[in-house]
Amino acid sequence: MTTNTVALLGFAALFLMMFLRVPVGIAMGVVGITGFGYLNGFTPAMRLLAQSPIRTVTDANFAVIPLFLLMGAFASTSGMSRELFRAANTFLGHLRGGLGIATIAACGGFAAICGSSVATAATFSSVAYPEMRRYGYPQSFATGVIAAGGTLGIMIPPSTVLAVYGLITQQDIGKLFIAGVIPGILAVSMYMATITLIGLARPGFLPEGHRSSWSDRLSALRDVWAVSLLFLFVILGLYGGLFTATEAAGMGAGGAFLIAVFRRKLSRDDFWRGLVESVRTTASVFTILIGALLFGYFLTITQTPQKVTEFLTGLGLGPYGVLVIILLIYLVLGCVMDAMAMIILTIPIVFPVITALGFDPIWFGVIIVMTVELGLIHPPVGMNVFVIKSVVKDVDISTIFVGVLPFVVTDLIRLAILVAFPILATWLPSLM
Repeated sequence: MTTNTVALLGFAALFLMMFLRVPVGIAMGVVGITGFGYLNGFTPAMRLLAQSPIRTVTDANFAVIPLFLLMGAFASTSGMSRELFRAANTFLGHLRGGLGIATIAACGGFAAICGSSVATAATFSSVAYPEMRRYGYPQSFATGVIAAGGTLGIMIPPSTVLAVYGLITQQDIGKLFIAGVIPGILAVSMYMATITLIGLARPGFLPEGHRSSWSDRLSALRDVWAVSLLFLFVILGLYGGLFTATEAAGMGAGGAFLIAVFRRKLSRDDFWRGLVESVRTTASVFTILIGALLFGYFLTITQTPQKVTEFLTGLGLGPYGVLVIILLIYLVLGCVMDAMAMIILTIPIVFPVITALGFDPIWFGVIIVMTVELGLIHPPVGMNVFVIKSVVKDVDISTIFVGVLPFVVTDLIRLAILVAFPILATWLPSLM
């Protein structure tokens, strides 16, 4: 068989295994080793299988992933999410749809110290959903807001998905984090505007809350000093060149732990729960990373990235025409894969195309994360939707998808804005 035939059979086997619910990391590893062995001999393939996992888990650069996850776990278990929601609610809760706007604001703040969309969605399903239901918000709207707000976890820095993109493409993770700041603020603003428009278009659909006094607002604002301090400490350290990305992750995890201990909001059980949660998530991510590395050797020997680059650049569609095709492929993949798996599987194939077309790799990283965000909430397999369903037992999946549709439209508009105006993602990194 030719290498083209082997490559096509490899991808067919990969998607078949994923359809059969084989974990994506295992599926990539099996296909990678089998394909590499068929083309280059099984002795070298077994040698790769023995060496690659050890090399991956002992690479100091990859420590950024578990450390940022640990930072988010400590922040979550120490109650920072509730404080953010309370503070946002005192300022915004009196507006029509105000609890939804407050939820978006709190999700944005929590994303700045968490880095995980799934964790953000799960946290606010237990924090914000009961409050919205208590004030008479429809189930579809309440869950849709939380699903959309949860996606901010991978856009607003620090982001584990941006970190993995940087590691795969060998881009500066600090610049990627800074590049996500303005698009992240844009995301929060547009989600809030969407809720406001829903309230104006359907006045009886969303209730108004009570107006908090300024003493209550100032009291709630004082409670969020920990989140603000932690975010500024990590981001300014990165922006000022004091930390590398890995060092910033370590300082962030240590800072979250010390703040929680200082405020006496981290019990021994919470501490162990945070560690176990971080280890479990890290193991899942590293399984995908190792599988992708093994699959990458198979792609290299079949020259798949080079052939895909030649094919797409030879279509005569121009750079932006090719970019639209790539983004459409990501939207389709978002129906069947989670965010991390999409990034790890596809970036080694797509990135050479992007560089050949002359696009900025930092800007493209932000574009891809925004596209992956859509995959987290659009049907039929929106990861955030299923996370919310696992926490909120009395709501149907279809109800959540109905509630999230306005935010899908918002995301598409935001994606178009960032494609049209790359400076939104490249300006801050250019100052570093």
